[in-house]
Amino acid sequence: MKELLKNSKFRFLLVALAFVAIFEVLSILNIRFNNYIELPVFAAISILIGHKTILSGIRNLLKLNFKSINTLMFIAVCGAFYLKQYPEGAIVIILFTLGETLEDFGIERSKSAMQSLVNDFPKSANLKNGKEKVAIENVKTGDIVIVKPGDKIPLDGKVTEGTSFVDESMITGEPIAVDKRIGDDVYAGTINTQGYLEFKVTRESKDSTLSKIIELTFNATKSKSESQRFIEKFSSYYTPSILIVSILVFAIPVLFFNGDFDEWLLMSLTLLVIACPCALVISTPISIYSAVGNASTRGLLIKGGKYLETMGKIKAIAMDKTRTITLGRPVVSDIIPFNGFSKEDLIACAAGFEIFSEHPIAGSIIEKAKSENINYHEVINFKSVTGKGVKGDCIVCSDTHHCLGSLDFITEEHSVKEDVVRQVKELQNMGKTALVLSSNNSVEGIVAVTDEIKDDSATAIKELISLGITPVMMTGDNELAAIYVADKVGIKNVKSKLLPQDKSTEIENLINQFGIVAMVGDGVNDAPALARADIGIAMGSAGSGIAIETADVCLMNDNLSLIPFFVRISRKTNSTIKINTIFAIVTKFIFIFLAVFGLSNLVMAIFADVGVTILVILNSLRLLKYK
Repeated sequence: MKELLKNSKFRFLLVALAFVAIFEVLSILNIRFNNYIELPVFAAISILIGHKTILSGIRNLLKLNFKSINTLMFIAVCGAFYLKQYPEGAIVIILFTLGETLEDFGIERSKSAMQSLVNDFPKSANLKNGKEKVAIENVKTGDIVIVKPGDKIPLDGKVTEGTSFVDESMITGEPIAVDKRIGDDVYAGTINTQGYLEFKVTRESKDSTLSKIIELTFNATKSKSESQRFIEKFSSYYTPSILIVSILVFAIPVLFFNGDFDEWLLMSLTLLVIACPCALVISTPISIYSAVGNASTRGLLIKGGKYLETMGKIKAIAMDKTRTITLGRPVVSDIIPFNGFSKEDLIACAAGFEIFSEHPIAGSIIEKAKSENINYHEVINFKSVTGKGVKGDCIVCSDTHHCLGSLDFITEEHSVKEDVVRQVKELQNMGKTALVLSSNNSVEGIVAVTDEIKDDSATAIKELISLGITPVMMTGDNELAAIYVADKVGIKNVKSKLLPQDKSTEIENLINQFGIVAMVGDGVNDAPALARADIGIAMGSAGSGIAIETADVCLMNDNLSLIPFFVRISRKTNSTIKINTIFAIVTKFIFIFLAVFGLSNLVMAIFADVGVTILVILNSLRLLKYK
């Protein structure tokens, strides 16, 4: 309310309303001023405050367009002045304008979270070797930009110099600053909290991640939901229908039953004012704006009101495994030495071989050695056998010739005991990749690698199940790995060894079984399934132009726990729209009933209309704070 009172137009309308209300009270007490005083005063007030409504009403009448609310208001005000009820006419236009002002305030307030994205967008950049700041529109791909501690990063790029922690909450919604080093990506709108950074621009301002978020978020509010389209269509028939009913309420008694002309005209005008569907029309867009704005601040980018509404109706949700439920990068999970070798020796020797490889699994072993401060063994005569493993000579170990790879690869050259085979199978049954390191004399050990499950995956899936939604894992990985991960996170329905086109077919089957289905994937190889689902949700899309462009919804922070939140805020939005709509319609019909039996008047009618509008706006704005 404090924010509203800062609005000069709102304050002016309150003063005008108080002024006119004094005359209305005096009129009720049969204290009236000369018509030559009241007419020009209240006509001037009506024109000053409601000139836009009056002009719009006149234009619509000339075009014979009776669907506009402004047309109804213009007719009502003209009728009140004809009946010499000048204060009532002025109050009608003041309260109607007040209602419109409240609607504008509600929309702007509900857009505030999205507007903050625009306000926080950096406007200039410090180019390296440049003396003055340059507008970001003039910075080109490949330019080197300097960012000092505390400054906002103006464009997307890749760090070329320096280290720092960067607050990426603007993009991802995550409050913890991210460590940035040479080669790491940075995004426009994020904040360099500590050290000095230089980065090479990879996207111009119009193509930056933040620009796309802003563009798509505002487009989402323009994309009308099913409820909004229904209400607008309903209003397009409702408004002229009420106009016809109002004419009949006036014409039938006067023309056929010798009814009093002025009395029935007043009754007709009262009905006309009561029937204005202001609250009904405003209920849906404010709810949509509020929910989309709330979601955007958490790193959940929803591309349209229809997706917001549909998410609350899903019965099943399909999920890719890699980079959705799991982190999508292999990590060393088990180090099992044999025949007197230590874990340190096993990792040191394995890392010495893998230093020559660019495979992600090789990277996980090297990363493990680095984290344990283990020096790699030196390897010569290195040879890679595609799809199997590597071999060569380790000059540190007593037995020089080694093989590192799958069990089948090892058995091609070296003998393997049963206990090693059994251990490898146990690891594979857990969905892990087992690499065996052996020499001519013996097996030195096993290094197992797995795709680590995200911390929030099990909790998110448990919440989805509690919401009555069936989770289904769809992955291209082997059956054992898929079942292991599914069991860990609580998914019972698993589809494995699927190609991208197979996932699309499975989505079709789920739709036939459950009805409305969502799909969560990484936004690239899951594209066919994302497109086929009722809602396609892209994970890990910060910086991914493809994901932002193609998915219906993007999770900018890779946080799976946002999916249950998305379902809840969708359901809350749907229930809010339903409550607003029912409340507005029921209130209208109550006052229409009162008007028909002569128990209402113009002032009561417009007060009821504005009152309902205020309550609808306040109820919708609660979605901004929904948690």
